[in-house]
This record gives sequence, structure tokens and C-alpha cells, in this order.
Amino acid sequence: MAVWALGINHTTAPLDLRGRFAFALDQVGPTLSGLRQSLARQPEAALISTCNRTEIYCAGDASQLEPTLDWLAHSGGVSTSLLRSHAYTLEDSMAARHAFRVASGLDSMVLGEPQILGQIKDAVRAADAAGALGTTLSQLFQRSFAVAKEVRTSTEIGAHSISMAAATVRLAGQLFEDLGQVKVLFVGAGEMIELCATHFAAKNPKGLAIANRTLERGEKLASRFGGEVMRLADLPERLHEFDAVISCTASTLPIIGLGAVERALKRRKHRPMFMVDLAVPRDIEPEVKALEDIYLYTVDDLAGVVQTAQANRQAAVAQAEAIVDAGVQSFMHWVDQRSTVPLIQQLNGQADEWRAAEMARARKLLAKGEDVEAVMESLSRGLTQKMLHGALAELRAADSEARERASHAITHFFLRKER
Repeated sequence: MAVWALGINHTTAPLDLRGRFAFALDQVGPTLSGLRQSLARQPEAALISTCNRTEIYCAGDASQLEPTLDWLAHSGGVSTSLLRSHAYTLEDSMAARHAFRVASGLDSMVLGEPQILGQIKDAVRAADAAGALGTTLSQLFQRSFAVAKEVRTSTEIGAHSISMAAATVRLAGQLFEDLGQVKVLFVGAGEMIELCATHFAAKNPKGLAIANRTLERGEKLASRFGGEVMRLADLPERLHEFDAVISCTASTLPIIGLGAVERALKRRKHRPMFMVDLAVPRDIEPEVKALEDIYLYTVDDLAGVVQTAQANRQAAVAQAEAIVDAGVQSFMHWVDQRSTVPLIQQLNGQADEWRAAEMARARKLLAKGEDVEAVMESLSRGLTQKMLHGALAELRAADSEARERASHAITHFFLRKER
């Protein structure tokens, strides 16, 4: 059984390229179906897509990395050569190691962040619901969850890290002297926005609003922080009211354009605006960054902020990597054992046939009134003869080399002493 993975992330691909391969959770099922149908032998498959990475994991009789890469490039509308220049491809133990490191937060922009684990679990559930998840990938991800849990409970991997949400507040604090005088607009109502809103609310801003496509979800989040809710359609007309705008939606196209921001600046008399675009693909047109009085940051811009206290994390990282190594060895041992499963099933099937035949013969003899002891003796002798027939035949072979090989094998399997 071969296991392979390919992907792009925040360290290998620019934001706009990652945006071409962003898949919402409800797209995972259809996407996996398309992938599997495109491959000659349909493998098990799972797709993980977050703002910082898109990764495909597969398991099958043989690796089909190149066709998988071709398919992903085509789905994103780019050439295979371009995608290959930014992608990483991994097989077997390296693929398992990567999955375990990702789940443990060791491969994240924010070292040790816990959010990725929940995102992987959602992706695995989506793959399972689509019928794309088989025994091997199920084992891979269940073991990755166990490794991640051990890393989190046994090390301090996340103790010295700063979250994306906290980094956003930190940057805002560098621009505005008093966050208590700032009006903040959150665009979207997902998990990342909820985290950001929680951090900002702790600073008691002057005002807080949630703009979302569906009012019900926006109202639920806004009520937690004593904020107001507004429709996305009203955003262009009200943008000028806010000093800080943090956006993270699942939109495939920008929802805050250059023109809307220019009009907002004019109405604000060019008072500065702080904007953070945490979405992939982008929510805010990149040209906005060139405007004076606009301080726009993307997820990639936050990388320098979140990579703090590196020296304090080294011991925890080494400990976490050791846990990952042990997990990889255990998984690969399980995969190796899986190759013998068909043979084990055949052996069990053959033994059951022999047993059934001897039991049927014994019942007939008992029905005829034969002595019970004689029947049991005959049953045990019949089973023994059937089990030893192949081995004895090999020992009687004319070929001396064949007899020698058979002798060693039979001694090992039949004559070894139990410890």
C-alpha cells in the first residue's frame, strides 16, 4: 500500500497562488470525487484546505503522484510546471511525518496553534462522508490526532506562540494609541473572525460591528460582544465609519474593492484605516495597499509578527519532533503489516475449510454409532495430516535446494520452542 501527499503552503507559495487552490468545506466531497475519477486506480483521498495550505493525501496500491499533481494544477487553472515549482510531494513515511507535524502545529505559521487540528478533523469527516476515506487514510489521520494530543499535553509547544488573532490586535495597537477609541468592523462570522473579535473585545473598543452574508449568524456573534450587525450589501456605504477592518470570508472574489476604500478615505478626511485580510483567496483587492493612509496586512504579512520567542520554543520543538518520529514508525509498521492481511485471510479460510470437512466427517461417523474416542482420534489425525501435507511434500521434493529451503522454513514455523 502506497501513501502519498502533495500540497502548497505559506512557506512554498505566494498568497495569490494559494487562493487558486482554496476549497470551502462543502466543496471537498465533489472535489475528491473528481480527483478519484481522474486517476486510473481510484485511491483513498482526503483534502485539507485552509488559509495557509492546500494538501491532498492519497493511499492506494501504487503511488500516482504525477497524475494527482496534474489534476490539481488543472483544477487551479495553472500549468503543472508552475504548481510543481511551488509544491511539495511526499511518499510513505515522509507523507505520514508531514501529516503528523501539520496536525501537531509544527508546520503552521503560528507554531503550535491548535486551530489546524480542528480543520483537519473537519476535512477528514468531509472525506469520509464523500466515501473517499478508506482504512489506510483513516489510520493515518486517527494516529495524527493521537500524536497531536500527545504533543499538546506533553510539551509546551504552544506556550510561547502568538496567535493570528493576537497578532492582529498587536498591529492595531502599534497604529492607534488607544484601542478604546477605535471602531472595528469584522467582515465574516467564521472561526477566525470569532477569535479576532474576542481579542479586540478585550480591549474595549469604541464600537464593534459584524458584516456577514447571513444576518442570523452575524447577529449571534455580534450579541456576544455587544456589537451591531450589518449586511454585506451595506458595507460600501458604511466603510468610512470604521477605523479597523478585519475580513475573513469564504468568498472566491474580493468583496472590498479599491473604489469603495477610496470613497471611504475621502469621507474620513484621510484619517488612517487599519485593514487585515485573513482570507484566501483575498477579500480585499491588493491595490488597496498602495493607498496613502491605508495600512493593509494579509496572512503572509503577519508571519513576522507571529514568529516570536523562537529560542524559548526550541526544546519543546525537539520534544514534539521525537513524538512525531515515534508515531511515524508505528504507522509505517501498521502499513507493512497490512500487506500480509490477504495471506492471513487465505490461511484462515483454508483452515476453516479443513476444519469444516473434518467436522462433517466426524458427525457422520457419530451418527452411525461409531465410538466417540475413535471419532475424535480420526478428526485430530485428519486435521494434522491436512496441515502437514504441504510441508511434507516439500521435504520429499527431488530438488535438493528446494528441500534445504523447506527444511529451514519448516523448522522455523513448526519446530520452534514457545517462549
